[in-house]
Amino acid sequence: MKKMFRAIPCLAIALGFALAFATAAEAQDRRMSPGGEAATQVGGSFNADGGYEGGSWVVVTYGRPILRGRDLFGSGAEYGQQFLRGAPVWRVGADQSTRFMTETDLMFGGERLPAGEYSVFAELTEAEWTLIFSNWGAKESFREENPDALWGAYSYTPDRDVLRTTMDVDTIMMSADQLTISFMDMTQEGGVFTIWWDDQVATVPFQVAR
Repeated sequence: MKKMFRAIPCLAIALGFALAFATAAEAQDRRMSPGGEAATQVGGSFNADGGYEGGSWVVVTYGRPILRGRDLFGSGAEYGQQFLRGAPVWRVGADQSTRFMTETDLMFGGERLPAGEYSVFAELTEAEWTLIFSNWGAKESFREENPDALWGAYSYTPDRDVLRTTMDVDTIMMSADQLTISFMDMTQEGGVFTIWWDDQVATVPFQVAR
């Protein structure tokens, strides 16, 4: 019986440490950029019963960083450099590499993007952005050992690029506090892929390939 009573304080201490570590982990999770998803369907149609059929999904998953009062983009040669954090290109998000999945071939700027899953990056200037679809995989964590995958855009090289396309970029009167990726002006044939953060909105049209 005495041994059991002596074990209780040890158990309480162990539980205390476990709760402290769990609380710290939860706090760390809250500090990270929340995850986001943008999704649409293209190429389908509604049947007589009101059901949608024949469509193909296009889905983007990404980390959604928050401005938190920062002036991120800057101007001139420094435009967009602040949040690269030493990477050669932007991951178009935060944390894990942004992923773009399409179930059908798409056309961007007259070039075909085959159906599949890609990592997405961007090169930024005040005049225009270059959107990059790449065959680099995405690491689950920064420490993962995988020579075919990246964490964010660190160690990115262009040798696995599949498609590069120019995005128009505009400065607008409203500021998005959290990075927002969306599909705009959608039809069954395509729409506009849009990236909006702070007062910068970059857009590029795309269509279902025929």
